[in-house]
Amino acid sequence: MNDKEGLSPEGSVPLKVVPTGPVGPARKRDFALPHAKGEILAFIDDDAFPRADWLTNALKNFSDPFVAAVGGPAITPDNDSLHQKASGMVFGSPLVSGNFVYRYIPGKRQEVEDYPSCNFLVRKNIMEQLGGFDTSFWPGEDTKLCLDITKKLGKKIIYDPTVLVWHHRRSLFLPHISQIENYALHRGYFVKKFPQTSLKISYFMPSILVGGIILGGISSLSNMLLRPLYLMGFSLYLIIVCIGSFPWQGRKNFRLWLLIIMGIIATHFTYGVYFIKGLLTTKLAEEK
Repeated sequence: MNDKEGLSPEGSVPLKVVPTGPVGPARKRDFALPHAKGEILAFIDDDAFPRADWLTNALKNFSDPFVAAVGGPAITPDNDSLHQKASGMVFGSPLVSGNFVYRYIPGKRQEVEDYPSCNFLVRKNIMEQLGGFDTSFWPGEDTKLCLDITKKLGKKIIYDPTVLVWHHRRSLFLPHISQIENYALHRGYFVKKFPQTSLKISYFMPSILVGGIILGGISSLSNMLLRPLYLMGFSLYLIIVCIGSFPWQGRKNFRLWLLIIMGIIATHFTYGVYFIKGLLTTKLAEEK
């Protein structure tokens, strides 16, 4: 393994690239820990890029010694394709992300207990105390780390809307659905493995919704009294999705609207099913 050293395009900041070989994201980040020279470690995905003031805004939060880590929103870039933008708007919809929409749309500054590592900065001494991410789960390595920071060390994680990155989305539909499958499977499994951060009613809602739609539909076939109630309920769900999907701000694009509608419904069903699968899984294989 050869280290590669060089300069940034400005010629002032030394860069060092350390190849890791074919290992999962958590292992890659842990591998970088002994090579880092600064006091703050900054994590960002390879399909994301930061705003110019990303580091400056993040560092302000570390003036509080009890703040161990800082995260910020991951915004869909304007130059993403229509199907990528639709995926981003699905993630940014309260009908999908609920109280966690601030991860995709700038919200208020707040303390959080779980945050994605696609836009995450943490004190190096905290990482050293915890032994790094110390897991091969992916996704979910960030859940384990945040749990250790907040519960094991009793430190704070701050969400700051000015600590912003742009994050390219996967296209609707298959790449987006595949990502949702993985998220839901791990979150369902983490309900048992890391209940302190994953045992929340909000994570169960898609499964409750999907179960109601499927079981209600089956029951309504044999029960004439139940059928109109079921049809009313299902129609109300579709109306809420249609209204909630409409791009009220920005350019009105009918095709985008249809994609978001279908994306939200597909996300609900995919997450609902795979979350249950994760709950029923006795052991989830880790990335190697």
